[in-house]
Amino acid sequence: MTKLTQKQLAMIIKPIKNNKQYEEALSAIYMLMQKKLKEGSRESDELEVLSLLVKEYEHQHFPVPKPNPINAIKFRMEQLGISEKQLADILGYRSRKSEILSGKRKLSLAMIRKLHDTLSIPAEVLIQNY
Repeated sequence: MTKLTQKQLAMIIKPIKNNKQYEEALSAIYMLMQKKLKEGSRESDELEVLSLLVKEYEHQHFPVPKPNPINAIKFRMEQLGISEKQLADILGYRSRKSEILSGKRKLSLAMIRKLHDTLSIPAEVLIQNY
């Protein structure tokens, strides 16, 4: 990592249009994160703006695909420590739980709503084709 001067840092705060600018912004973020910044300070604001610019660049150039709905359900169950029996209670039927997790049955709109409300899985993940 190269150490940037304040002048170089001020020049970075502009839209990121290529990989070189992206790397420079990451370097500047790293440098700023090593400091003990006071909230509301100029450098703190620069860190926030650079982070937003990097996030947008990454969103456009390195998109992360949404997970498969079944994998998302299994992952969320593991995170929350929910058993398959508890999932069956959420979905309403034990046999449906098995069919859903094996991919033999698709999620219904009612199931999607329950999973979204109960497990906080984003609806846009659950409604995907799989």
